[in-house]
Amino acid sequence: MLRVRSAVSPRPGTLLPRSLLVPALLGLAFLVVPLLALIARVQWDTFWVDISSPQAVQALVLSLGTGLAATGLCVLLGVPLALLIARSAPRTAAVLRALVTVPLVLPPMVGGVALLFLFGRRGWAGGLLAEAGLTLPFTTTAVVMAQTFVALPFLVLAVEGSLRATGTDLEEVAAGLGARRWLILRRVTLPLAAPGLIAGVVLSFARAIGEFGATALFAGNAPGVTQTMPLAIYTAFNGAGVTQGTAVALSLLLLVAALAILLLVRGWRAEGPRRGVPG
Repeated sequence: MLRVRSAVSPRPGTLLPRSLLVPALLGLAFLVVPLLALIARVQWDTFWVDISSPQAVQALVLSLGTGLAATGLCVLLGVPLALLIARSAPRTAAVLRALVTVPLVLPPMVGGVALLFLFGRRGWAGGLLAEAGLTLPFTTTAVVMAQTFVALPFLVLAVEGSLRATGTDLEEVAAGLGARRWLILRRVTLPLAAPGLIAGVVLSFARAIGEFGATALFAGNAPGVTQTMPLAIYTAFNGAGVTQGTAVALSLLLLVAALAILLLVRGWRAEGPRRGVPG
């Protein structure tokens, strides 16, 4: 029979076996030390020159522009999809959620091949677009589409989770008071889901500017047209285009952006969904 030694609750972590500390610290080191090694390789005396070179500026501007465009598409398409999943029957929602999750577990290269087969000249949609004089692969538009493909699930899942957490009680109250569907959506549903929406937008933007595989296959690697920051970094370490010093500097910029995005998401999640009907 177990004896209760004290009525005071134990501190968090004191019930874990101490032997777990070693593999836990090794796992943390495996994630953090490579990043420290990256920072150590930055040439600070030429850092500004590296990130302000023409190739680096082109890649940076293109990444930010296409990332913002892809995030806008994610909001336009993802919010309605999240609403559909959150308000569907459990079995239907489970199927839709699984379909949305596929790009998260799919290798990005496979996504690029799929987009190429769909929108290429011989693809289902690409053939029709070619007849109309439109070509999508290996253009800046293709970069936006590839980024949207890999970033959309982040926004959908974040918003859908926020919607499920808030429930439908307040929506039903508003409907009982005579509010129309669009008014309920605008004044009740979306304000309550705002933390999830903001988190989804930030995560989608982060995923978009860091996309590599789908972009490389579907959009190519043309400087100033489709060469984003990840592609510029890859090109530098293969001995073409920008220098390795520029590649390390751009890598540091992406790392800083990722940390800033994580802090933003943490701040919004800490607030949690608001309760009550917004005024």
